[in-house]
Amino acid sequence: MGKAFGAVAGVGAVGALYAMKRSWDPLPSVKAAGFTNVDTSTCVENKLVVEKWRGKPIFILKKTADMVSSQTEADSARDVIIDGAHFTVAIGLCTHLGCIPAYREDRTDFLCACHGGEFNASGIDTKLPPPSPLVIPPFKVNGTTLVLGEAGEEYKKMKESGVTA
Repeated sequence: MGKAFGAVAGVGAVGALYAMKRSWDPLPSVKAAGFTNVDTSTCVENKLVVEKWRGKPIFILKKTADMVSSQTEADSARDVIIDGAHFTVAIGLCTHLGCIPAYREDRTDFLCACHGGEFNASGIDTKLPPPSPLVIPPFKVNGTTLVLGEAGEEYKKMKESGVTA
């Protein structure tokens, strides 16, 4: 009788531990949202592409030759170069209060309508109140595909140099 009770209790304990482990695992929908692949070969110069990654808008802007030639060193340091083209990749939330800035193609900048903050085409804050540039999400370049959510070599270099947090 004691052995049978011990066996039943052991099976119950294993089942309970399995159920606890499964409850701690991320949901399949969360796992799927962990990485987002963006084919940059379809991007058009000076047209903002907005992707969704982990529930946040991601701004992807392919820069024109004029935009690249007129930018500063700080702007160039934030560029993601894919197949010879320069891109701005940033989380599309204002660093002031989290509003979503609008891209103005004619002025090649971002305007946050909430409090008038502005960011240049590289995502650097140019007019207060935003306290810092737009945040660059972890990314990896795989050919012409941008993989959001995975920290590749390019992102690690930006992080080491202090370009992104």
